[in-house]
Amino acid sequence: MKLRRIVDKILGQAVIILMGTLVLDVLWQVASRYVFQDPSSFTDELAGFLLIWVGLLGAAWAAGMKHHLAIDLLAQKLSPARRRYLDILINLLVMLFALSAMVIGGIWLVYTRFYLGQTSAAMQIPIGYVYLVVPLSGFFIIYFSIDEIVRLVRNPNADNI
Repeated sequence: MKLRRIVDKILGQAVIILMGTLVLDVLWQVASRYVFQDPSSFTDELAGFLLIWVGLLGAAWAAGMKHHLAIDLLAQKLSPARRRYLDILINLLVMLFALSAMVIGGIWLVYTRFYLGQTSAAMQIPIGYVYLVVPLSGFFIIYFSIDEIVRLVRNPNADNI
């Protein structure tokens, strides 16, 4: 549980910092365009990159905090024991998706962007750094799913909702 609290705090703080940076970037973009009549060349691209990072890390954080969207019509009709099995199955499926699509696919995406030497147009940074958040978020989601499965197995009588 101690590691879980540390991961939750670090991930939450990272999302807050990225979101704050995104807000400041967009404010500067608007100010430079309309107040100073001299639009900044990189702010639009930086805002897009920050939005990708905020979205994916925020989704991983929401999954870990169980704030994600869920349809629980089936779970409400099941007994607590069967609900626990359903929750374990759901977490296993989430892990499978995160591993296959986000981690394996994300590593391939990052590798190919670095291999091809793609850089962003305005900021001239390697695009691989932008997409590095995909496997990183996948690892976080896998960690949260494993932690939830361990919790469900150790505490079979705990409230699973």
